[in-house]
Amino acid sequence: MKRYTLALFAILCCLFSVAQKNVIDEVVWVVGDEAILRSDVEKQRLEFGSQTKGNPYCVIPEQIAIQKLFLHQAVIDSVSVTDSEVNQYVESEINERILMAGSKEKLEEYMKLSMVQIREELFDQYKNRLTAIRMRDQLTADIKVTPAEVRRYFKDFPEDSLPLIPTQVEVQLLVLQPRIPQEEIDRVKGLLRDYAERVNNGSTSFSTLARLYSEDPGSARQGGEMPYMGKGELDPGFANVAFSMTDPKKVSKIAQSEFGFHIIQLIDKRGDKLKCRHILRRPEVSQADIDSALVVLDSITSDIRNNKISFEDAVLYASDDKDTRNNRGILSNNKPTGETTTRFEMSELSTFSTELARVVETLEVGEMSKPFTMINTKGKTVCAIARLKNRTVMHRASITEDFQILKAMVEEKKGEEVIEEWIKEKQKSTYIRINPDWRDCDFQYEGWIK
Repeated sequence: MKRYTLALFAILCCLFSVAQKNVIDEVVWVVGDEAILRSDVEKQRLEFGSQTKGNPYCVIPEQIAIQKLFLHQAVIDSVSVTDSEVNQYVESEINERILMAGSKEKLEEYMKLSMVQIREELFDQYKNRLTAIRMRDQLTADIKVTPAEVRRYFKDFPEDSLPLIPTQVEVQLLVLQPRIPQEEIDRVKGLLRDYAERVNNGSTSFSTLARLYSEDPGSARQGGEMPYMGKGELDPGFANVAFSMTDPKKVSKIAQSEFGFHIIQLIDKRGDKLKCRHILRRPEVSQADIDSALVVLDSITSDIRNNKISFEDAVLYASDDKDTRNNRGILSNNKPTGETTTRFEMSELSTFSTELARVVETLEVGEMSKPFTMINTKGKTVCAIARLKNRTVMHRASITEDFQILKAMVEEKKGEEVIEEWIKEKQKSTYIRINPDWRDCDFQYEGWIK
């Protein structure tokens, strides 16, 4: 039992013993010093069971165990993801669930959780998932293939065995941020000033206020605490205020970022990185201001249709989205692998914005949408018009048209071979225990049972 304390081992053994008498939950696997509970497996079975190939009580705990191996290695190698990255996925998932349920209230009733609890649960899931992906990517980062290798690999493939390339789209966006009245901005700033005063006079701790009031779901449950981050990893408005701080006992002036308004408390500085707490509050957007923005967009749409201005020029002069404004409105797909492309599969576009995906799906190439509202990646409600620049329909891959995709497939196959060997080695050096009732499985990797 390498690096495995007798005390922890005794505790886990007790858990196994107690679990046998407890029909509600039990420890079914132990990987290193991490337990996998029956409830963990049941939860995933209910959510993803229909997508599981094979016995879910075998497949799901093995998948969880593999993720735990990646997460343990990520800690060793200091591999992490930022809260802002995680929050993009969390907000998109929540928006999709609200649309499916019909309202926030119906979603809370269905899940028997508050919105805060739903966000916290999704945050943990996505943080672990994205960290495991990043760790996996680091293990395969050095894999390269040559054009000759790609041609050799697919040379003898029958045409009907070549992979299907899903439909991909290129989208242009023109975005307007609904006007927020000064009274609403003043209201939010007033709240933040009140929080700061309560911290400064010692009546309430910063972390308590963050847990109660911060609208950043990733850091709120940690008392507003963020990991060590460099200036370039943070929104410039936030970074300028945070990096000017020197006294951990003081609360910052109000900082404005693309996410909203913040107050910040310094925790520590290490070289060019700092650790801090923050409280985020977002001004609320009224329906009247949304309607006003939609009217403006409707006017812009008419001018474009009447050839008074091109879509690209309208974006340059009117769009509030800095990420697309200087790129002719073209939306960029920043993939977890680090690759950036202008092409989106529809599932990827849904992750970016479910509202946008629904609109684009109805458009013909060159067609422009009617004005609509969407939640952007910063969690803000914005109004937009979209134009479908290009659509590549599903087709069989070819070396001439889809070389980069085929190259990526060969790299992925090589990567799978590297990961397979890595998992087998980790199994040898990691303490693993499986409840006897959960061992009768045809596992993908044989080394779980020792």
